[in-house]
Amino acid sequence: MIINDQIIDDIALGATVLGTGGGGDPYSGALMAKAAIAQSEKPVEIISLEQVDDNCMTVPSSMIGAPTVAIEKLNSKEQMLVAFEAMEKALEETISVTFPIEVGGFNSLIPILIAAQKGIPVVDCDAMGRAFPESQMVTFYLDGLPSAPNTLADEKGNVVTLHPLDGVWSERFARPITEEMGGSAAMCDYPMRGVDLKKSALGGTLTKAMNIGKAIRHANDNSENAVDAVLDIVGGQRIVSGKILDIHRTTSGGFVTGGVVIEKLQYSDNQDQPDSVVVHFQNELLLAHKGRSADDLSQENLLATTPDLISILDHETGQPITTEQLHYGQRVDLIAYPCDPKWRTDKGIEVAGPNYFGYEVEYQTIESLLETGGK
Repeated sequence: MIINDQIIDDIALGATVLGTGGGGDPYSGALMAKAAIAQSEKPVEIISLEQVDDNCMTVPSSMIGAPTVAIEKLNSKEQMLVAFEAMEKALEETISVTFPIEVGGFNSLIPILIAAQKGIPVVDCDAMGRAFPESQMVTFYLDGLPSAPNTLADEKGNVVTLHPLDGVWSERFARPITEEMGGSAAMCDYPMRGVDLKKSALGGTLTKAMNIGKAIRHANDNSENAVDAVLDIVGGQRIVSGKILDIHRTTSGGFVTGGVVIEKLQYSDNQDQPDSVVVHFQNELLLAHKGRSADDLSQENLLATTPDLISILDHETGQPITTEQLHYGQRVDLIAYPCDPKWRTDKGIEVAGPNYFGYEVEYQTIESLLETGGK
């Protein structure tokens, strides 16, 4: 599949849904990706996992940092290329393909920038099936693949190369370096051969993002319900249709953390929806429960929790809203849907379940929670 402007727009839109509130600003990412393919000497192609040569070197391209930083400090396409070429230098080898480490707004488009500048294809896969806030929260870590080397670059030209023991140490080292780089940085990690990528990556996620974006676009063009169109693809349900009553955000430590309170719309068709819902986030939306404050969190009030996916969409248009764009008065639909089965393993829940983030509740699948009152 040859990438064009419409495909970029559809991927950006759909990946922002799957990004669960994180992954960076899709608008600036789409502009940069379009400019990159326009300037490329040859078309940029998306290939399937099956088309990747077993012996070739593959490396993801991404940004690390708090999404709110990009509101004031625009990312630079040069720094992404610097990090990528620093990885080639560290490996002493040419990288044959790239791909997103996560499917989230801006981060799903960075590989297109790299591919256009390097003349290589983008693989239709990622390592999360969504967006997560920390470096070890990838299927590669679940499968025991090495993270090293890591390369980070900022817009000033600073480059750091790391050799962490694993993804956890990568996160510990890379996060404070990112803070010193101004709160966001380009990053490459988890270099691997094609044979390992095929075994560990989640295939078809860029295509899934594109199909979600296309469904939202078509629904709005035909005066249909765009949120329903998204739910048909992801296999989830609305938790609540409501209005944002309160939002608090803090940017520190390389993350944006906080919570949002959503009150059910009085004219909502579903009277079974909770009257109010609190959603907690750390870059991404992580947990939703009934009530009006964080103190209302309990196993009985739980509505959805990481690693399952939670998204906030505009009530009228189905447009996904990232955590840095949430504000008082927005009318939204809060939806939740299942994660990839790899995240429902014991290790997956240990790495990215609610307990890891400090929430004192046990993971329950979104299917079971919706049966008990989240519908």
